[in-house]
Amino acid sequence: MNGFADRTLDEGAFGEKKGFSEGLRTFDAFPKTKPTYTRRSSTGGYTTLLLILISTILSFTELRRWYSGRETHLFSVEKGVSHELQINLDVVIPMLCSDLNINVQDASGDRILAGDLLTKDATNWRLWVERANTLERQGKDLAKEQEEDTHVGHVLGHGREKRRFKKTPRLGRGMPGTSCRVYGSLEGNKVQGDFHITARGHGYMEFGQHLDHSAFNFSHIINELSFGPLYPSLLNPLDKTYATTGANFYKYQYYLSVVPTIYTRTPSPKTPSAISPSNMLSTSSDTIITNQYAVTSQSHDVNERSVPGIFFKFDIEPILLTIREERGGLLALCVRVVNVVSGILVGGGWCYQLAGWGRDVLGGRKKGEKGGMGMLHGGNGAIEEEEE
Repeated sequence: MNGFADRTLDEGAFGEKKGFSEGLRTFDAFPKTKPTYTRRSSTGGYTTLLLILISTILSFTELRRWYSGRETHLFSVEKGVSHELQINLDVVIPMLCSDLNINVQDASGDRILAGDLLTKDATNWRLWVERANTLERQGKDLAKEQEEDTHVGHVLGHGREKRRFKKTPRLGRGMPGTSCRVYGSLEGNKVQGDFHITARGHGYMEFGQHLDHSAFNFSHIINELSFGPLYPSLLNPLDKTYATTGANFYKYQYYLSVVPTIYTRTPSPKTPSAISPSNMLSTSSDTIITNQYAVTSQSHDVNERSVPGIFFKFDIEPILLTIREERGGLLALCVRVVNVVSGILVGGGWCYQLAGWGRDVLGGRKKGEKGGMGMLHGGNGAIEEEEE
C-alpha cells in the first residue's frame, strides 16, 4: 500500500538489525513505545520529581525503622531455682545515723542486720532538699527519662556504666550533720520480705536502747531502690522520691511487686529458660539481667502504740519478662524498599494518566459546548469528512 513492497523495500531494514538475540525478543514481556510516539511535558517533569521525592522520604523512613528495630515482650514462668537477690538502697533521712535501725526480714524467717552492712554517712538535709526541688522542677524530663529506660537500647547503654554509688556531698563550714545517708548493696533471700527503717529502740527488742519521741522524723529522699545488679543511672519507680512530714509518729509503707526481667539484643532468639536469671548467666553487652517492680504506697499518722518508720514490703513474682530488640535482615529491608519505590512509581503513573485522560475529556466537552465539530471534525490534524 505504501509502495515499499513494489520497490523491494522493507520498513524493517530501517530499524534495528537482526542478530543472535532476535529469538529472545519473543519472550519480552515489557512493551516498548517508539520515541516518535512519545511527548515530554513540564507537567510530567514536575510529577516525576514529586514521585522521586516521595520515594526518597518513604525509603528513608523504612531504613530508620529497620535501624531502630522492634521490641517484643514475652512473659513466661521462670524456670530453675534462684536463691539470692541483691538489694540496692540509697536513702537520706533527717535523723542521726546512730538513731536509726535498718533491718531486712524475709518469709523464711531470716533477719539481716542491714545497718551493719550498709554505709552510713552524716550529711545535712538541706543539701538534699535543694537537689530534690531541682529534680521536681524537671519532673517532665525525669518522666521522659524513666520512659526511655524501659527500652532495650537505653538499658543496654546503662550496662556499660560504672556500678557504684555517688559520693556523699561534703559538709560546708558550720553546717551540722543532722541527717543520715544510708546506701549500699546487700544480699538477701529471693523470697517475700520486708525492709524496715525504724528508730533506735522501736520495732525490735533492744536492751537499754530507747530514742526520745521528739527526735522522730521519717521524712526521706530515696535516690535509689532497685533489685539485682546496680545500674545507678537506670531509673526505677521509687528513684528520686521526696516525702516529708511534720509528725513524729508517722508511717510510710511501700508495697512492691518485683518481676525478673531480661533485656537482650540477641541476633537469634533464644528460649527464656536459656537466659533466665536462675542459671546465673553473666551480663554481656547484648544482654542485661535485672528486675523491674511496680509499687503502691500509703502513709498516715500512727499512735504511740504503733511503730513509726519507713517500711518496704516486696513480693517476688514467679514470672520472667524477656524484652528483646530484633532487627530484620538486609534482604528483607531491600525487598521493602523496592516495594515502596515501585508502588509509588506505578501508582503515580496511573494517577498521572488518569489526570491526563480527565483533562482530555473535559477539554473535549468544552469545545463541544462552544459549537465545535468534535475531535473527528477538522482542525488541528483532525480527520475531515470528504466532499463528494
